[in-house]
Amino acid sequence: MSQTSQYSKTRIAITVAFIINGSVAGSFYARIADIKSRLEITNSALGIALLCIAIGVLIGLGFSGRQSAKRGSAPIVIASTYAIAMSVLIVGLTNSFIALCIAFVFFGACLSIQDVAMNSHAIVLEHEADKRYMSTFHAMFSIGTLIGGISGGVFSHYEISFLSQSLVIAIVIVIANFFVRNSFLPASIDQHPLTKKKNIHRPKIFLVVGLLGLCAALSEGSAGDWGAVLARDTFDATPFISTLPYICFSAAMVIGRLMGDRLAAKFGPMKLIIGGGLIAGIGLASGLSVGGVGGVIFGWLAIGIGFSTVIPMLFSQAGEIAKSRPQLDFAPSEAVATVSGIAYFGFLAGPPLLGFLGDQIGLRWAMMIPAILAIAMALSARPVLGNK
Repeated sequence: MSQTSQYSKTRIAITVAFIINGSVAGSFYARIADIKSRLEITNSALGIALLCIAIGVLIGLGFSGRQSAKRGSAPIVIASTYAIAMSVLIVGLTNSFIALCIAFVFFGACLSIQDVAMNSHAIVLEHEADKRYMSTFHAMFSIGTLIGGISGGVFSHYEISFLSQSLVIAIVIVIANFFVRNSFLPASIDQHPLTKKKNIHRPKIFLVVGLLGLCAALSEGSAGDWGAVLARDTFDATPFISTLPYICFSAAMVIGRLMGDRLAAKFGPMKLIIGGGLIAGIGLASGLSVGGVGGVIFGWLAIGIGFSTVIPMLFSQAGEIAKSRPQLDFAPSEAVATVSGIAYFGFLAGPPLLGFLGDQIGLRWAMMIPAILAIAMALSARPVLGNK
């Protein structure tokens, strides 16, 4: 088999992994209300259960980084995808609050293990093929969340049980994973010998890159959580109109990510990161300053356009830094896990903090914080990442 043919097969396999990860998340979040109703739990209890997903994600990030470095990312992608199918079924079978919390930890861990491994394998493919694919892969994740959300909504509309939905999803995942399992690059291609140290040393460069990712992830998370609330409560939008900011944000994210690899090849990832941060920051600040539903839609559109390629480019850059600086003794998978962990904290903690701040000064002005962070990220990118 020619190298070009192998790279094409690997690209398809990684695409399948990204779509699976996104569709599982999307289909799950579409049924949260049904899970709550079935188990008859309060909002507070549901909040605790959802926190268990975050705990699982954080556990999985470190595990996946180490195991992908030790065994190669390909077998971890394959194994974690099968584990996701199992975790979906387990969540569907839960019949108590305690069981749900335990299942959610496993569910979150499986998703994050696959997340790190598939991003690590994408970096390997980019390096071997000398082409940029990361932004397109992340577009497939976004498309997967859309597919999952729609399918979950259909299952819910026709009152099909969450267990039945879980069984269908698990079967589809197993079949898809089985057909692409031999299409990944060899495991040996990105195995990295791990030195045994009492203290895990994480090079500062990856911690700083993670902080750049945190700024982007905080804005992304806030766009999802607060767009409709801001439009409806502050500017009196109707229920349908209040969904438009998030719809525009999501559409811009998909379009931007589909174009991202071509733009990165033409202008370089650095210009995309800097330009994206400035577009998101200035656009969001302008929309909030103008006010009204139109201003909110404009601001959310700016977040989607600006940040669509930032996280994929940061992952690529982290992997390139790890590969090009062997003296750091840090595998690309470990670099991705570090950046992902810090960025995910922004995605997780940012929206609640903005909600608290919104109660004090108003949500409209609290959302200026992501705008300021976006501009700060843009101005900090070149000193951190260099001129690539």
